[in-house]
Amino acid sequence: MTVCKMASTSTKFSTLPLKDKAAILSITGLAVLVRLYKIWQPSSVVFDEVHFGGFASKYIKGRYFMDVHPPLAKLLITLAGYLAGYDGNFDFKDIGKDYIEDGVPYVAMRLLPATLGVLVIPLSFLTLKAYRCTSLTASLGALLVLFENALTTQSRFILLDSPLVFFTALTAYAWSNFQNQPAFQSSWYWYLFLTGLSLGATVSVKWVGLFTIAWVGVTTISGLWQLLGDISVTPKQYAKHFFWRAVFLIVVPVIFYLLMFGIHFICLVNPGDGDGFMSSEFQATLNNKKMADTPADVAFGSHITIRHWNTQGGYLHSHDHLYPGGSKQQQITLYPHKDDNNLWLVENSTEVDVEARALPPIYLKDGDVIKLQHVRTYRRLHSHDLRPPVTEADWQNEVSAYGYKGFAGDANDNFRIEILESKSKPGKAQEYVRAIETKFRLIHIITGCALFSHKVKLPSWAFEQQEVTCSKQGTLPNSIWYIEYNEHPMLPADAEKVNYPRVGFFKKFAELQKVMWETNAGLIAAHNWDSRPGAWPYLRRGINFWIKDQRQVYLIGNVFVWWLSTAGLVIYVLFKIVTILRWQRGYNDYSLPSVQAFNGKVGTNVVAWALHYFPFYLMKRQLFLHHYLPALYFSILAFVVAWDLFCKNVLRQKAITTVATIGLLAIAVYIFVTLSPLAYGERWTKGECENARLMKHWDFECNTFPTDMSSYDASSIANVSSVNGSIVGEISTTSSFQSPEDVSGEEVPPKDEL
Repeated sequence: MTVCKMASTSTKFSTLPLKDKAAILSITGLAVLVRLYKIWQPSSVVFDEVHFGGFASKYIKGRYFMDVHPPLAKLLITLAGYLAGYDGNFDFKDIGKDYIEDGVPYVAMRLLPATLGVLVIPLSFLTLKAYRCTSLTASLGALLVLFENALTTQSRFILLDSPLVFFTALTAYAWSNFQNQPAFQSSWYWYLFLTGLSLGATVSVKWVGLFTIAWVGVTTISGLWQLLGDISVTPKQYAKHFFWRAVFLIVVPVIFYLLMFGIHFICLVNPGDGDGFMSSEFQATLNNKKMADTPADVAFGSHITIRHWNTQGGYLHSHDHLYPGGSKQQQITLYPHKDDNNLWLVENSTEVDVEARALPPIYLKDGDVIKLQHVRTYRRLHSHDLRPPVTEADWQNEVSAYGYKGFAGDANDNFRIEILESKSKPGKAQEYVRAIETKFRLIHIITGCALFSHKVKLPSWAFEQQEVTCSKQGTLPNSIWYIEYNEHPMLPADAEKVNYPRVGFFKKFAELQKVMWETNAGLIAAHNWDSRPGAWPYLRRGINFWIKDQRQVYLIGNVFVWWLSTAGLVIYVLFKIVTILRWQRGYNDYSLPSVQAFNGKVGTNVVAWALHYFPFYLMKRQLFLHHYLPALYFSILAFVVAWDLFCKNVLRQKAITTVATIGLLAIAVYIFVTLSPLAYGERWTKGECENARLMKHWDFECNTFPTDMSSYDASSIANVSSVNGSIVGEISTTSSFQSPEDVSGEEVPPKDEL
């Protein structure tokens, strides 16, 4: 790919000729009408507003949550809701749940992504002008983006993809203008800085922004390589080029990304649904999770809580409920929240009848054999040669709680402490069991298996808590435990105490990135509306967002726009093949200005498309059509630039060019209008729906709609009223709907002791 250098120019609005100013204002005004049309409709929760609206509630309440996406877009949505008076008391729990009844300023929250969606339209115009497109073709490009149904639908709800596309488009605008500026002029610095800032914002919305960074990185390397071959550029100038690119394209995005997580941590100071994903040290930084200092030395007779080291620090837990199968003894689980059922009494395996809590403490050390009695139910931690309730592997044994008050127990209650010196704090904690500092395994004496837990959830009969087993072959990290709380009445008043080490910002940041990555990679379960990358460029299927009151919101693209953009990609590939073959035969096509322009201007957008598209083939997680939208944006730009060059170099005559361009736009608008009831959730008939099914494999549900308009019940037609200064409507009953798992790794805390 060649970076196409052009004469110095800037496509700031103030520098545009009058006709371009008129065009951009007209197109932007039209965008406001199209994108904000009936923004209050539907007046109930749509698709992943379940997640992102819910996150806004938690930001306002300061309750910690875990999401697989960075925080910028969620913070902006929260700010919009907060400024509109939202108090965070609506739970966004179910698709179809009514907003109006609870007075939720959902219109204001939807206006944030909708406004950013509107701003993408003038940005696309300005970006195409930076590529030297005519006003006519720049207008065509902006209008193709405007009348793209998927982009319209996605921008109308409390979702992340509209902010993502906006910051991606802002990056493309800034970067294309930077490449047009004379080096080291004020405009050169400004557009380079704006590119870096936009990159930071893009990756702070979704990690898909890393693909945008890759695109800018590839074109930067290409540009630096060309500069290296330019003998007019001195070594000092080249070093300056390299330095400022590094500052603005690496340092600025990193600082911006860190800043967003800094704000994220400042907002979320209270415990919440997501803190169970984080380590004990991380949780200790939250209000009400801060732990009081606890005695360091653990003795026989101590009351303790035991935490799992590897799976976000859940507590060894039991409750007065039995396994429905296997031994049918009391359940043992891992539970992520503090609870009285996490408390255990440490007993000497040979002296269980001795009241150890009344005697001087005998401290636990490596190799001691102990019993653990559940304080609330008096049953002891127990294992035997039975398969666990979920993981029925031969090398896994069931772990239960067995016995009753006054019962001395049996040999299957005995566990040996095995201190792991490499994981424990150097010194005394490597020999004696010390709270927090000592990491150990509990080895079952009879069977030799190790107490073990992994990320496997038990069914509803165990409140979906995490499975605990005794493993003979499990991985070491999943069989490591430590003691968090320790209490013994006979410890001296001046006994040494310990607590979690203080966790700073960078450690919290690094841990959260790791958890986000692992949770995102774990979203592999099948979903009704997922799709794979191979189906995206030709728009095989969409996503069902919402069905209610004989209406439907369904994410589907403008098939004409998608096919045009895909055609542009195919044309570029064929162009490269032909020019390479001709070059091999001795033809010097690349000396022609038109070929250089096509290769540089179209090529940079094709590379951007490829870098935003092909990485999805490497992902095993759930994927949806909306993941293609940033790539779609670049493919539209690629087609329009190719069309502009075709008009200039082939059609040439203005009248023919104008008619052809208007013809393309007319088809796009027709398709947009045909499918628009699915974007706006409008009334429709079954016949109109079937006629709009332009591809037979599109799977939106036409049976949702009545056979004629008169069938709509007057009580379900929107009652227009003013809510928070905005028009809102349509109060109706909810319907069952499945929301995709791809947007959030948030854990719902299991309900215990029902």
